[in-house]
Amino acid sequence: MYRFLRPLLFRLGPERAHAVTLRAAEMLQGAAHSFVESRYKFEDERLKQRLWGHTFPNPVGLAAGADKNARAVPFWEALGFGFVEVGSVSARPAEGNPRPRAFRLPEDQALINRLGLNNDGAEAVADRLSQNRSAYSRPLGINLAKTHDPDIMGDAALEDFRTSFQALVSEADYVTLNVSCPNTPDGGTFEDPEALDRLLRMVAEEQKVPGLAVPVLVKLSPPTSDQVLFDTRLEEILAVAEARDVDGFIATNTTSDRQGLGTPPDRLGEIGEGGLSGPPLEARSTRLVRYLYQATAGDIPIIGVGGIRDADSAYAKIRAGASLVQLYTALVYEGPALVRRIKQGLVQRLSEDGYASVGGAVGADV
Repeated sequence: MYRFLRPLLFRLGPERAHAVTLRAAEMLQGAAHSFVESRYKFEDERLKQRLWGHTFPNPVGLAAGADKNARAVPFWEALGFGFVEVGSVSARPAEGNPRPRAFRLPEDQALINRLGLNNDGAEAVADRLSQNRSAYSRPLGINLAKTHDPDIMGDAALEDFRTSFQALVSEADYVTLNVSCPNTPDGGTFEDPEALDRLLRMVAEEQKVPGLAVPVLVKLSPPTSDQVLFDTRLEEILAVAEARDVDGFIATNTTSDRQGLGTPPDRLGEIGEGGLSGPPLEARSTRLVRYLYQATAGDIPIIGVGGIRDADSAYAKIRAGASLVQLYTALVYEGPALVRRIKQGLVQRLSEDGYASVGGAVGADV
């Protein structure tokens, strides 16, 4: 069906097409939920894992950015995602950057966005999740970011994170700290090791409050190359994360560079700044997954994201050390049936390689 819908959606601008799709997902998660589930459902016991105290029926998740405001979580579950991550959500509502701010790169099956962390704000998203929580059956992650406001810096930025954490933590099965968003001038502030340490100390303080304990993950930037990875700053970030008992990593966020693209330079010049996602990131994100797995001796779960578009790319992330994977950009180009195809392909590859479960393949290439 998507092969007929895609040309119609691609006649719309990327952000408009996304809004239309999300609205359709909201409508379909009601009366048509069973139809969607029956059409796309595929599960297999070999794909099941237990992480952070929660059962993930399969390792394929929806990445943050697809459903910033948690409007269609039951729909994503019906499509067969093993878990859903909503956000990024900030303490205050934000309109984001001026439009146009989202662009397709068909030659690379990629996207560029500079949305600027537009979202409804922590209170509104928390209310929405609270009202619909009984409809969710799979792990839900909530991605938190600092409010898009250059005046919120230093201690004010910490309090901004604290506000969103307090508002949303009770609705989350895990919380992701988005410290690496490239779409705001100050978005990478908390990827500085000292700033990250302050942020994680604040979160640890909040975790002591009864009922506010939840697994905390940190989302990292991609490396600048898919070659040998040696980054003193990254080592410092890892040292801080381990010292503060971070529960997991997400590798990786989008990138602001334009390496390895087939899109003509003049088109890239027209687009301008923004975070690149999709296949051009695949090798680099996989490299960081492998590095993190080695550096932590496989003791801290990793979610691999970046360029996953089929079973092979998902399996490569898993064998590099990712316990879970996420996708978003590939849905734009391949449609909803992609989730089922990836899961079916993973089962086939596990069988071919003699693994009884997906957990056995995690880190197999390291």
